[in-house]
Amino acid sequence: MRGESSIELQNGTNMMTDPRRANAEPDTADRNAAERNAGEPAADRAPADAGEAAAPGETLAREAAELRDKLLRTLAEMENLRRRTAREVAESRIYGVASFARDILAIADNMARALQTLRAELKEKADPGVKALLDGVELTERELSKVLEKHGVRKFEPQEGEKFDPNLHQAMYEVPDPTLPAGTVAQVVQAGYMIGDRMLRPALVAVAKGGPKAAPEPVANDNADAEPPPESDE
Repeated sequence: MRGESSIELQNGTNMMTDPRRANAEPDTADRNAAERNAGEPAADRAPADAGEAAAPGETLAREAAELRDKLLRTLAEMENLRRRTAREVAESRIYGVASFARDILAIADNMARALQTLRAELKEKADPGVKALLDGVELTERELSKVLEKHGVRKFEPQEGEKFDPNLHQAMYEVPDPTLPAGTVAQVVQAGYMIGDRMLRPALVAVAKGGPKAAPEPVANDNADAEPPPESDE
């Protein structure tokens, strides 16, 4: 018994003290796992890595689409801002002098009234000094009209018998005149002015009444030029 124990103890000591024998025998579980992995195809081991690689690609594509949408929206907003700014600048250039032009019209009206009160025969009989003064007033009135037109302010005067338009005319009173259709311009009290496409001041007019009603404006017929249908043989 003592001899067998000595032999077993000696064998165990040799196994622990001999590094070559300890390293030469790998663990059985590790060896079996390595054999299983070696026998499996590469496609069976790839799904985890492929899923991890696909996720960043989808994220980048989504971020690129969002950035493209933001870029297009920004470009559209900048284009709208550019157009709006250009329109405001153009309107300011045209209508910016509206307040100043409206004040100047009072001077133009006074000069026109002064010239209207002077009769032609009185002007012919006036001495040279007065005649030269009147010529200067007429020249100044014409130059003032040219300056106003240069800045987009133009004068308009309705014609007698023209249909009254509340957008262009302002009625001051009514004139009984059977020779003119009712609701038309009988007299022009004061000329009107436009600035660009806007009304600067309406024309002051007298409206006729008592005459026949104004004829309605003809309605455009789209089929006026169409050929008549062919006659039936029946």
